[in-house]
Amino acid sequence: MLRLITQLSEAETELRRIAHRTRADQVVHKEATVREILQNVRRHGDEALLRYTLEFDQVDLSPAELVVSTSELDAAYQRVSTGLLKALRLAKQRIEQFHRERIPKTWVQFQDKGIVLGKRITPVDAAGLYIPGGQASYPSTVLMNAIPAMVAGVSRVVMVTPPGPDGAISPVVLVAAQEVGVHEIYRVGGAQAIGALAFGTRTILPVDVITGPGNVYVTLAKKLVYGEVGIDSLAGPSEILIIADSTANPVFLATDLLAQAEHDSLASAILLTPDARIAEATLKEVNRRLENHPRRTLTEKSLAHYGLVVVTQDLSEAAALSNLFAPEHLELAVDDSWNLLKQIRHAGAIFLGHATPEAVGDYLAGPNHTLPTCGTARFASPLGVETFLKTSSLVQYTPQALAEVSEAIDQLSMAEGLPSHADSVRVRIDAYENPAPQEEL
Repeated sequence: MLRLITQLSEAETELRRIAHRTRADQVVHKEATVREILQNVRRHGDEALLRYTLEFDQVDLSPAELVVSTSELDAAYQRVSTGLLKALRLAKQRIEQFHRERIPKTWVQFQDKGIVLGKRITPVDAAGLYIPGGQASYPSTVLMNAIPAMVAGVSRVVMVTPPGPDGAISPVVLVAAQEVGVHEIYRVGGAQAIGALAFGTRTILPVDVITGPGNVYVTLAKKLVYGEVGIDSLAGPSEILIIADSTANPVFLATDLLAQAEHDSLASAILLTPDARIAEATLKEVNRRLENHPRRTLTEKSLAHYGLVVVTQDLSEAAALSNLFAPEHLELAVDDSWNLLKQIRHAGAIFLGHATPEAVGDYLAGPNHTLPTCGTARFASPLGVETFLKTSSLVQYTPQALAEVSEAIDQLSMAEGLPSHADSVRVRIDAYENPAPQEEL
């Protein structure tokens, strides 16, 4: 099941292999299919959406049924328990509070001689949220994608999600959407949904930014429409890496590893510890808990292919291996997690201490659970308010300030063979220094 490794070189090799489990050469044959789907959606709009929904989801819809009706939205509340609704509202409150804490603000700086510089920050006009669905239900993904868009001030937030076998959308997903203010919802999924959001159809108007996770076809579609629209990231399968010392509880570690492995057969669950006893005890606990696991087959496949337990020399070696892997989720299950944090450079989300399972981040801690995966935490960040904002540079010069830099601009523009750049400054300097007499009326 989970492999136990004690050699540093073998651990490095395995971590690189796992990080690259969705390499381009493994999905290149799917990209041609996605390109064709996107081209058909661009050309044929709703007709293509309905055809692909029938082909891939086995749901036969009319154009009007693409839109989730007001009556269906209202009815969803009748199918969600009071306890679940209360949990959704608690999660909404905490996620919203976190994202409101650090909203980027427009700023200007007044310099000498009347120069003004700054950044103007404005939201995009429209955002499209992709929420996985079909057989599954992910209300937490609705909250994590919609709330930052709403906090950013996006005026139109639209949601797409695949229909279930009967054509319906999960009631809890519909309730979550309404709780955060999303009422424009379409029952369409896959690459075709991304195409609709990017290009627009008769029913679905295009958006400016697309966010949300999906399968490999959704991810490839987001990659291919980038440039036509903005995207949050190219999300891969989920992963967790735990660094544990002798103070860690093997039961806690085992449940956290399983919590990640049960997501998907491509999910990755990794434990790094300098304590061989902790490693062995965790392995035993994982195997024990797998015996009656409701998702045993999928979870075992994930652990067998992308699970790992590594016994390291010390915590510093564990931190170095973690930085090599750059995990989506990192748990520091050690006695002094804040001290070890100083050695961590790359991670999407970091959970500190023994009482902080990754699951709190999935649902309601506040920080977003849409995170960089497959090593992209080396350069990427979690989804946030910034994903739905854009900046415009602000520049204002007075005639005096322009005169002082005119010679430098002249030299630079002529060096680049762009004489009109130089002229655009010269004509202004001439006009300011030798103003033409004002004609009498």
